[in-house]
Amino acid sequence: MIAGQHVYFIASLPMLHFPGKPPFSFGDFLASCGGLIPEAERRILEGIPRLFAGVPAYPRQPTLEKWAAFESALRNELVRLRCQQKKIEARHFMRGDTQAEPDYAQAAASAVKFISPLEAEFHLDQVRWFYLEELSFAHYFDFDFLVVYALKLLILERWERFNQADKMKLLEAALAVS
Repeated sequence: MIAGQHVYFIASLPMLHFPGKPPFSFGDFLASCGGLIPEAERRILEGIPRLFAGVPAYPRQPTLEKWAAFESALRNELVRLRCQQKKIEARHFMRGDTQAEPDYAQAAASAVKFISPLEAEFHLDQVRWFYLEELSFAHYFDFDFLVVYALKLLILERWERFNQADKMKLLEAALAVS
């Protein structure tokens, strides 16, 4: 691939904002990549939903590896805090040996305090979005930009599913369990 060949494709993509509606689906994003980026890069993008879902096997790429380490550290911090609340041993539930940076450890501590799980998830996704913004710094028209864009798009799709859910059915289901 010739340096700068991503410029035209990236320039055509709409900006993503959190919270906000995704401008198109992840599948549509992949389809729009066809023929515009190398096949090897397209395969990496195709594998991102597995990483986003927490599946340990994901395509190797520097930005994705940073994301995976961040996500693992954030989740481990949540596990540590939740286990601490329940007074159980956390090490059985931890993945890897990643340690959360102080800012993200504080974000996890804040999320655990929310009464509403949905509000906690919103807070955590704001933290994730901010981290993705950091990852994208100085990557304006390269493949790393597309990796970050794909991860952000998956966050927006997730919230779109939450927003489209039948809230009455969810309330009835929650009340039936209690």
